[in-house]
Amino acid sequence: MISRLLRANSLALIFGACLAGTAAASTAFDGNWSVVIYTRSGACDAAYRSGVQIQNGIIFPDASGFNWSGRVAPKGAVRVSVSAGGQSASGSGRLSRNSGGGTWRGQGNRGGCSGTWVAERRR
Repeated sequence: MISRLLRANSLALIFGACLAGTAAASTAFDGNWSVVIYTRSGACDAAYRSGVQIQNGIIFPDASGFNWSGRVAPKGAVRVSVSAGGQSASGSGRLSRNSGGGTWRGQGNRGGCSGTWVAERRR
């Protein structure tokens, strides 16, 4: 009986520590964001729109078909990579609480491209 109580208490402590670690890891930028990628030079399409989700500062794709990966630093600096349909790009920039933007450079189906991106938090 005592060993069961010790195991139960140990599990409760471990579970509580995990929850506390998860809560501490969340950032001011966590949530759903809409991103528009604008081409300023090169033969890529003029603009692309996609959604992303940020969890604990890590960027994840939504169901738009774009493969996103990257991170948002605690003060909002962004480093990201995205690919879709044989095209790929990497970008950097900064997020504030509800919006952000930056630049990107990549390779499209018809050659190199570059441009800007803007993001807005979804409500």
